[in-house]
Amino acid sequence: MRAWQIVSDAGVDGLALGERAIPDPGHGQVVIKVNASSINYRDLTTIEDPVSRGLPFPTVPNSDAAGEVAAIGAGVDAFKVGDRVTSCFFEDWVDGEISEAAMNSALGGARQGVLAEYVVLDQSGVIHAPGHLSDEQAATLPCAALTAWHALTRPAPVLPGETVLLLGTGGVSVFAQQFCTLFGAETIATSSDNAKLERMSALGAAHTINYRETPEWDQAVKDLTGGRGVDRVGEVGGPGTLERSISAVRIGGRIQLIGTLTGPANRIVPTLLMRKSISLRGIYVGSRAMFAEMNRAIEAHRLEPVVSEVFPFEQARSAYHRMREATHFGKMVISLKS
Repeated sequence: MRAWQIVSDAGVDGLALGERAIPDPGHGQVVIKVNASSINYRDLTTIEDPVSRGLPFPTVPNSDAAGEVAAIGAGVDAFKVGDRVTSCFFEDWVDGEISEAAMNSALGGARQGVLAEYVVLDQSGVIHAPGHLSDEQAATLPCAALTAWHALTRPAPVLPGETVLLLGTGGVSVFAQQFCTLFGAETIATSSDNAKLERMSALGAAHTINYRETPEWDQAVKDLTGGRGVDRVGEVGGPGTLERSISAVRIGGRIQLIGTLTGPANRIVPTLLMRKSISLRGIYVGSRAMFAEMNRAIEAHRLEPVVSEVFPFEQARSAYHRMREATHFGKMVISLKS
């Protein structure tokens, strides 16, 4: 079978398309014929800098796959050959709180990834795909969708009428907008691209802010909320945006720290968090139990992920270059269908 592999520190152009043996399932394992794999910013940075992450060469990248069960090992009782499934980002995080063991089971990093024609996973790291979704749509769920779901439902769910600030229009933020629309929450979306903001409005965003046109976007958020601030922030920017997110959230509000897409950090003064009694919580994808919960909601509401572009398997490098350009809206997917 064919698999894309990180074989050096040469970045995206150094990815190699090689041959590997089709895996056999062991006890409790499932072999998946991969039909689609979505890409995340984390996948790009892993390919660009594998050495600092201590990755062995070769390593197959990507955490998100959708396809069908091709073979099952002894002891597998939740799946049968032909089932449509997706991978779980963490092979060993089934339920409960995150742990070191769970973190060490991340696909496309601590463990081999899924950008291959076949992959073998423990049955705890596989979940049935929502029946109404295509493989390309289902492949967007394991990382971006579940991260957004986690940020909006833990430790307490967003309630109807609450306000949520969403930064940017990448995969996580677009999914968060779709989920907030389902929850009846009011959102404020930011971007530097007015066309993308129009698309967020079409998905249900109540207000939009172009942060290039309005550099003090935190003040604009407060103005839109009558000076109160939002109830929750989906903070994907990290160092370069966190200070303004602290300003934009209400007293007693929540900041869900999801990513670090921005550049150099501003100086964050802890007393700003303390004086407003803000809860700052790191979000690292989610458990299989959260995934099942999210899939039930997706199926019940017939929600369809926003897929920006689909690339053929042979053009995987082009997909990562497009990710670096940051021109996409929603998710980009690599198709393995012939």
